Amino acid sequence: MQHEEIKAAKLLYEEIKARIVPSGKTYLFLDEIQEVRSWEKAVNSFMTDFDVDIYVTGSNSRMMSSEISTYLTGRYITFRIFPLSFSEYLTFRKEYGAGGGGLSHNLHSELARYLRLGGFPVIHLQEYTPDEAYPIIKDIYNSTIFTDIVKRNQIRKVDQLERIVKFAFDNVGRTFSAASISKYLKSENRSIDNETVYNYLGKLESAFILHRCSRYDIQGKEFLKTQEKFYLSDPAFRYSIQGFTRGSVAAMLENLVYLELLRR
Repeated sequence: MQHEEIKAAKLLYEEIKARIVPSGKTYLFLDEIQEVRSWEKAVNSFMTDFDVDIYVTGSNSRMMSSEISTYLTGRYITFRIFPLSFSEYLTFRKEYGAGGGGLSHNLHSELARYLRLGGFPVIHLQEYTPDEAYPIIKDIYNSTIFTDIVKRNQIRKVDQLERIVKFAFDNVGRTFSAASISKYLKSENRSIDNETVYNYLGKLESAFILHRCSRYDIQGKEFLKTQEKFYLSDPAFRYSIQGFTRGSVAAMLENLVYLELLRR
């Protein structure tokens, strides 16, 4: 197996080496690089052998941002790509929406649409209704949950994870702790300790399903691990899994504000 991995990396190296201009800087854009076994060996070789500027993208499942340092030597910068902001959404709809002129001139209706359908670009290439868009978003969610989290971490109690996700989705913008989740699960006859809850929440963060907003103790000048808030990486995740309810709009608006702050 190790021999096959090295062979794949060597083939990648040789294929790209033949196309690198010997004089001047070469810019390499390697998309979904995790599909090549031992890709980091080829990338590290490019950085030492040539004058190159390399841009690498990959899915969470086999290339978590927290693990990049174990793959790459030397200096690198990690960029986090968010779903479309509202401003980006408006531009995207205008440029790439169905037939080009999908954008309404009513900003309030566009904001309502953005709130319900979220910021995944694929959703805004066509004039999808929520019933048409949510299955697509749910597939993105399921792929992330079961590939990036369950399969990757060999989680056996999937129902526990799904109940924690449901609790987090239901409590967007509210402060809660691992203890409150444990208490909620115990009320449903599901016993789980606080550390396991935090472990699951951490994995949901790593896969970019959730974003954690920690409390800051001004007097002690440190972050507190209790009574945190969690926000979704895209509001449409909640609606695709649990359906749209008008009572959730305020929390989802707060979610959008938090995402905008993260982008800035």
